[in-house]
Amino acid sequence: MGGACTSVIVLIRSDPTGMSEQETQKKTQTIMGIFAHPDDPEFFCGGSFARWAAEGHRVIFVLATSGDKGSNDPQMTSEQLIVIREAEERAAATRLGVQEVIFLRYPDGELQPTLDLRRQLTRLIRLKRPDIVVTNDPTVRWYGTEYLNHPDHRAIGDAALDAVFPASRDHLTFPELLRVEGLAPHKVSTVYLCGTREPTVKIDVTDFLETKIAALREHKSQIADMDEMERRQRANVDREYQGDGPRYTEAFRVFTLR
Repeated sequence: MGGACTSVIVLIRSDPTGMSEQETQKKTQTIMGIFAHPDDPEFFCGGSFARWAAEGHRVIFVLATSGDKGSNDPQMTSEQLIVIREAEERAAATRLGVQEVIFLRYPDGELQPTLDLRRQLTRLIRLKRPDIVVTNDPTVRWYGTEYLNHPDHRAIGDAALDAVFPASRDHLTFPELLRVEGLAPHKVSTVYLCGTREPTVKIDVTDFLETKIAALREHKSQIADMDEMERRQRANVDREYQGDGPRYTEAFRVFTLR
């Protein structure tokens, strides 16, 4: 997804967190992926999450909705779909090596960057204390001329960024989190925006393509043709970087917060 950027850094065979091997051995980082729907983490950047987990980092998914509108079956109910899609996401996350999946169960298709959602995300950031937050780029309205970005993707990106800064950092924002629950302020050090049209970093996920495909195959309610999904994933070679063979990358706009 997204167009080219003139200053893209390609991380080939290096830790996606930006740490050296020696630093990685000293510190396990916590990475929190904040997304709108089950299957979003896998489609947008499942290879990167698999790589993070394989490097020994703690990965947590937060899903704002349980995808309760995502069915063409006229007999399907939202209540049934919640059960199906949450189970699919947990199975997919297990494939990636993700340690925890949290569902907030906001209504699918109706997500808004409200203060309530910001507070929920702020609470989880202070509770889990991630070093890195990964979420959708809220500025992207469309891709090319064939795909309109889902409004929930934009809403979760807005809410997540507002929770990262300044809400999680400032003790006077949602003060009851500290006063009642003892959740101290927390400063996230790095933000990765996926689905962006202005990437600054590409992560080499070639070694994790099979893991990403296996995770996507868990979303049986959403992917009608698994073989076609796999074909498209395998065709998505980064043609700019295959001097030593085909490379698969995932692109992000990365912010190092001060």
